[in-house]
Amino acid sequence: MKNNKIITLLLALLLSQTQAVWAQNGFNVPFSQFGIGLTDLPTNIPSAYRMGGVVYTRAQRNTVNPFNPASYSAIEMESFVFDIGLNLQSCMLKNDNDHLTDADGNLAYIMVAFPITKWWKTSMGLLPYSSVNYASTQSAISPITNSEVKTVYDGNGGVNQFYWGNGFNIGKRLSLGFNINYLNGSIMRAISYDFLGNDSTFYTNSRRQKDTYVSNLVIDMGLQYVQPLNDKYTLRLGLTCRLPREMEVEDQSMVYTYHATGNVEYMMDTIFPLAGNSGSYQSLLSQPLTVGLGLALERNELWEVALDGYYSPISGMKYEENSEISIFGNSALRYAQNYRMALGGEWKGISNASSYWQRIGISAGVYYNYGRLAVEVTSGNYLLNEVGCGLGFNLPMRKGKSALTLALGYSSFGNTELLRRNCLSIGLSIGSCERWFQKRKYN
Repeated sequence: MKNNKIITLLLALLLSQTQAVWAQNGFNVPFSQFGIGLTDLPTNIPSAYRMGGVVYTRAQRNTVNPFNPASYSAIEMESFVFDIGLNLQSCMLKNDNDHLTDADGNLAYIMVAFPITKWWKTSMGLLPYSSVNYASTQSAISPITNSEVKTVYDGNGGVNQFYWGNGFNIGKRLSLGFNINYLNGSIMRAISYDFLGNDSTFYTNSRRQKDTYVSNLVIDMGLQYVQPLNDKYTLRLGLTCRLPREMEVEDQSMVYTYHATGNVEYMMDTIFPLAGNSGSYQSLLSQPLTVGLGLALERNELWEVALDGYYSPISGMKYEENSEISIFGNSALRYAQNYRMALGGEWKGISNASSYWQRIGISAGVYYNYGRLAVEVTSGNYLLNEVGCGLGFNLPMRKGKSALTLALGYSSFGNTELLRRNCLSIGLSIGSCERWFQKRKYN
C-alpha cells in the first residue's frame, strides 16, 4: 500500500511539472502551422533516435517503449521502471536566400512501468504528440492607404499524449499489448495586419485569431514474437497499429481591431463573432489506420540489427475546419501517403564483464521519412521528406539494472527551394529499474 501511494504521488507531481515545461519551450518552425502541429514521434525521443528510430521490436527491462505496447511484457517481476528523457536541439531554417538558427531544450518524456502479475505488465506516461510554434512577417504597400502594412503570422501551443498501456505474455514467445492514448492540448493561430502609418481615421489594425482545443482518445495495439533460430541467434518480430477514428475538436474564432502602444495591444471592436454567435464550433479530426512492422536479429544478447517500416495514408492526423465558419480560408496543407523506414544496430556490451568499459553499449541507425508533409503554395506543389541518423551510448548502473543513455541525432527536413530544417539533437535518458514490491526479511 505504501508503494502505491508513492507511485501515485510521484506521477501526479511529475506529470504536472512536465506539462508546464513543455508549454514554455519551442523555436520557430513554420512547418508546424498546419493541421494540429508538427508530429516528430518517435524521432524526437532520445531512446528511439539513438538507433535511427527503430522501435517496434525493442523490449528492455530498464526502459519503456510506448511505440509497441507489447514490449511492456519485458518488465521484470517485483520491479518498478522509471524512464525520463531530456532533449537539447539546435536547428537551422534555410532557403535559397536566407537562414535562421535557433536552439531549445525541454523534457522529452516521462514514463513508468511495473508488473501487475507474472503475465501482465502495465505502463503510463506523458510525451509530446505535436507542437505549434511559428512567427513570420511580411511587409507591403497598401494601394488604398499608400502606407506600409505589416502582416504577422504567428501560432503556438501543441498536443500532449498521456497514455495508459498494458502488455501481456502469451506463452514464452508471444506478447500482446494495447495503449489507450489521451490527446490533450490547445493551439492558437493568428494573422495580424498592422498599418504602420500614423493616420487611423480611415483604417486601423486588425487581427484574425483561432484557438483549437483537442481532447480525444486513440488506441494503439501491438504484438511481439520471439523465435530462437539456434543456441546463438534469435529472431524478433514486432507489429503495431493505431486504430482509425473520427473525432470532433472545438474551435473558437475571433476577428477584432486593435491599437498598439509599444508591445502592448488594446482591443477596440470585435468584428467576429457576430451578435448571438459565440464563435465556438466543432471541427473534424481524423485518425487513419497506421501500421508499423519491425524485424530484428539478435546474437546472445551481445548485438542486434533491426529494421522498421511504417505506413500511413496521411502524415499525422487530418484536421478539417468547419467549412461554414472559417476566418483563414483554405489551408496550403495537402495530405499524402507517408512511409518511414529505419535501420539500426546495437552492440549491447558484455553485462557480466569485470571492466566497466566492456559493459557500455553502442548503438547507431538511420531513417528516411517519405511524405512527411505535402503543401501547395503559389510557387508549386511540394512533397517534403526527411532523412536522419542517430548515435547512442548506453552507460549501465547498479550492475546493469539501471542505465543512462546519451543520444546524438541529426535530421534534415524539407528542401531549400521552399524551406529546409536541419536539426542537431543531444538527448539524455535515464532508465531506473529498482525492486519496489519485494518485502525485506530480517532474521
